[in-house]
Amino acid sequence: MTAATTNTLHRLWLAETIRLREEHAGPLEDSEANRRAQAQGGALDERIQTRAWLLGERDGQLQALQHWLQGARLAGLFLVLLAILSGSGLAVAALGDGLRPVNVFWALGSLLGLNLLLLLGWALALLLSRDSAGALGHLWLWLSAKLARDAQAAQLAPALLLMLQRQRLSRWGLGVLVQGFWLLTLLTALLTLLAMLTTRRYGFVWESTLLSADAFVAITNALSVLPRALGFSAPTVAMIHASTSDVYNTELVRQSWAVWLIGAVLIYGVLPRLGLLLLCLWRWRRGCAALSLDLSLPGYSLLRERLQPSSERLGVCDAAPAQLHQPQAGSFAEGSQGALLVAVELDPQRSWPPVLPKGIGDAGVIDSREQRNQLLDQLNRFPPARLLIACDPRRSPDRGSLALLGELARTASATRIWLLPPPPGEALDSARLGDWHRALEQLQLSYSDSASFSWLEHGND
Repeated sequence: MTAATTNTLHRLWLAETIRLREEHAGPLEDSEANRRAQAQGGALDERIQTRAWLLGERDGQLQALQHWLQGARLAGLFLVLLAILSGSGLAVAALGDGLRPVNVFWALGSLLGLNLLLLLGWALALLLSRDSAGALGHLWLWLSAKLARDAQAAQLAPALLLMLQRQRLSRWGLGVLVQGFWLLTLLTALLTLLAMLTTRRYGFVWESTLLSADAFVAITNALSVLPRALGFSAPTVAMIHASTSDVYNTELVRQSWAVWLIGAVLIYGVLPRLGLLLLCLWRWRRGCAALSLDLSLPGYSLLRERLQPSSERLGVCDAAPAQLHQPQAGSFAEGSQGALLVAVELDPQRSWPPVLPKGIGDAGVIDSREQRNQLLDQLNRFPPARLLIACDPRRSPDRGSLALLGELARTASATRIWLLPPPPGEALDSARLGDWHRALEQLQLSYSDSASFSWLEHGND
């Protein structure tokens, strides 16, 4: 699978996870994510994916997805180890310790019996259009969630299964897992078989209380049709009759049965699993390339008006304004989009705005949610090159104020924070000022206790 396809799958998966989370816990606070998704443009499904990605970055779902993927890789390594041990165990159980002759049909049944039963069960489920994960799939999903060790990862596996089942892809994705597991198991069994037959002398017999020699001849000949067609030798009728508990140890008979057993495991075990693995992988890649969101789901249809308003879908109704609309008192000079001053939650007693050089716009003071949303919408449409944000350091740097500073900073090419001096005769709390400094450094925002009007006007100090 290409990197682009993988990234698309992750974005769709995260969007489905956010949808399930909102269905169970209610709508999320998504005003900033909606604005940024709307500003990025694109079709509705692209905006929904962008919104989900932004919310996932903010709330930890994106990190949880990475943890889940790491857990899935570890679970895959566990299944690889289990397949290798299982394949080796099958070969050892089939041939034994070499001290006693090997019942050739019992050995073949030990090597291929469980594999064929599970293969028939998988094929039957496929024909009945069932998208069951199966025991191996459930084991892998359970291990992936356990190894992720992230509380935010709880809805990732259900979201992935729902998304894939809706597109009938879970059968092929988990089919790759199942067929790959059994292919590795049988390859390990085949290699172990070769090693044991090369380093030890085994005798082969057939034994039965009910069946006659003619029945064994018929069974052997039927199973030998494909091996003979692919160049493997098979026991002759005389060899089959000679393979009794009394006469089994001639060199030619032993070699003939050994080659026949290896050919049967390869043709009836390894090759079918390899073919099915390639089929599942082809269908999985083809399905992933066509994967998309189901926009008819209620969780997505509710986002249509927020991410793609009717006015936008119908076309542009009005020409773009020459200047930004003020959220509160303050004016934008013509051509002032390049530099902008805005204040956040200032004391009403403070005189504002200061005298500004020509060419610097004044966005006023943001005090309410409506003013905040209005200004952010317009800054996303007309981002300034430089933005100076004035803050009163006498107030505590609470989470809401810091989140607003982060949102405003993301709309401009360059942003600085102006920590206003206190009124005459009033001193700043040094501890609170230190809280502001630490919070702004964590946001990676430049700050100063003096107005950077020269930088705001000319782009340098």
